[in-house]
Amino acid sequence: MREISDGVVLITGGSRGIGRAIVEELCHEDLRVAFTWRLSEAAAREVEEVTKGRAVAFPFELSDRSRPALLVAEIESLLGPIYGLVNNAGIQRIGLMALTSDESWDEVLDINLGGAFRLTREVLREMVPRRIGSIVNVSSLSAIYGLAGHASYAASKAGLVAMTRSLAREMGSRNIRVNAVLPGYVATDMTSDLSPEVVSQLRATECLSGGVDAAAVAKVVKFLLSESASGVTGQAVPVDAGTSA
Repeated sequence: MREISDGVVLITGGSRGIGRAIVEELCHEDLRVAFTWRLSEAAAREVEEVTKGRAVAFPFELSDRSRPALLVAEIESLLGPIYGLVNNAGIQRIGLMALTSDESWDEVLDINLGGAFRLTREVLREMVPRRIGSIVNVSSLSAIYGLAGHASYAASKAGLVAMTRSLAREMGSRNIRVNAVLPGYVATDMTSDLSPEVVSQLRATECLSGGVDAAAVAKVVKFLLSESASGVTGQAVPVDAGTSA
């Protein structure tokens, strides 16, 4: 992790699920980690405690257009320059497209895609002059693998992949790499309300019988952030137990 060991890695949505797994994985490398939370301060403080203070929590609402600049300034003032960014936080709304309201559609796109755009833009304003950095966007297998009832979520995650590829082209000459991971089914709070039948359907085409857990996704994110992936940019890497094979 030499490339980013002198700076800070910022993970959005780091108090639970995949985000928490990423925070804990990076803390094992003794990196300075900042992470954001939205719903539960108690959960965020628990992560700080588990990581023995190596990770520091910051409140953040992705739909708040004024917050990214303040958040970046606060983190850099308190912890140091941001060399790594993981756009992980997001929301999911399940429903048939014909029954989806404009408000619901706009909310998912604005938070999952717009929120990542706004925070990335702000982080880049500090990364570009330093000419060092790595960004990983946590998309979803639904970006490339259709799933009924997930139109708005899938659209937002597909947009994140497209943004990843375009930004990699923009930032390559500035020594900033941009990649995405596409997790398949992972048991988290976000997927906890899925019925056993739906879970079985999602896992039916996995090649690996053990499936994928949050820790497995976190390890791929760590690789993409690190100097070990110095030749990798603009890629969307499925972490799906072979579902997309």
